Amino acid sequence: MTTTPPRDGGLSHWLLLLMSVATGLAVAGNYFAQPLLDLIGRELGLGPSLAALTVTAAQAGYALGLILLVPLGDLMERRRLAVALYATTAVFLLVSATAADGTVLLVSTALTGLASVGAQVVVPFAATLAAPAERGRVVGTVMTGLMLGLLLARTASGTLSELGGWRTVYWVNAVLMALTAVLLRVFLPRLGGDGGRLSYPKLLRSTVTMFRYEPLLRWRAGIGALSLASFSVLWTALTFLLVGSPYEWTESAIGLFGLVGVAGALTATVAGRLADRGLVQVVTGAGTVLLAVSWLAIAAGAHSLVWLLAGVIVLDLAHQAVLNSSQNVIYALRPEARNRINSAFMTSFFVGGAVGSALTSVVWVYGGWSGVCVLGATLSAGTVVLWALERITTGRAAGKPPRPAAHPAPAGSTKGE
Repeated sequence: MTTTPPRDGGLSHWLLLLMSVATGLAVAGNYFAQPLLDLIGRELGLGPSLAALTVTAAQAGYALGLILLVPLGDLMERRRLAVALYATTAVFLLVSATAADGTVLLVSTALTGLASVGAQVVVPFAATLAAPAERGRVVGTVMTGLMLGLLLARTASGTLSELGGWRTVYWVNAVLMALTAVLLRVFLPRLGGDGGRLSYPKLLRSTVTMFRYEPLLRWRAGIGALSLASFSVLWTALTFLLVGSPYEWTESAIGLFGLVGVAGALTATVAGRLADRGLVQVVTGAGTVLLAVSWLAIAAGAHSLVWLLAGVIVLDLAHQAVLNSSQNVIYALRPEARNRINSAFMTSFFVGGAVGSALTSVVWVYGGWSGVCVLGATLSAGTVVLWALERITTGRAAGKPPRPAAHPAPAGSTKGE
């Protein structure tokens, strides 16, 4: 398989911008339906619970894609894989746009989520193309695009639906995804996978065994899962807080509150630049501590909008710092297995988010906002503990003889610095 290696100068600004926008567009498609559930339900004759299943279908499809499709980046030519996934996503979005009943919409939404993991092929692609000295900045920039797509999807969805109905959202996103597929085909270099000797079943098994052979991956997967769990606790419970006393906000005002999270997304490149300067562990440590401390302000936000805003901003900043620094650590482990490592990490990451959301629903019923804040603070404190344990155990491992190469992938560096 022919591979065009990355240039020493790293990514051009144009290509980095394209990859950043591409990740944002792919992820956004999984969140467009959230503010449109009532409109979709009324037109297709779905009850509230069935309409809400479109959100679950998108998340389930994305989770399967992380496990089943992202590892293929180590087996296939990566430009071809990315283009195929983006083009396939566009097709499924068109099916959603023309759905005549709820069953078609649910199936197409799940398949859209499955294919939209093209975003998680682009992120390690960018890390591979980047010069080592700028990898943190590059990953931070691409992740900024991803997070902006996630955060702004709901706002864009509401605006487009007012202009032409809920189907307009899917039509527009389908066109944009098709255009992105063309641009990626034209501008991305050819980059072959190094796992060509593996069959697909062995590739999937290899993804799981990464946890066995890479202790840093285990630590960072745990830190990432707890971080997203804490993040999900806040954003799941926030609606419950804002609709009640003393806020009593409308749904549209609550939707706009999500724009507060943009501040956190925009700082991802700052964390990346610090990582490039050899401060990746400092960024992680500071991020985990701030994640825990932010819940003090969030708790005070039960009766104060100022404290609530401050807490949300700090939590978002901390979460982005933890995520970006963790990605820098794991991407340095095994370049030839970067997609499998990313698959393992991101699957754990999103499982943590799902668990956080599920726990919030239960805790809110019995403990209200105070109980939610205790839950969020506990999960955040867990990230501090795991980071400290990682530093202790990896410090001890540094004095041991090198471990032998492990099947199915050759051993790589286990240092996160």
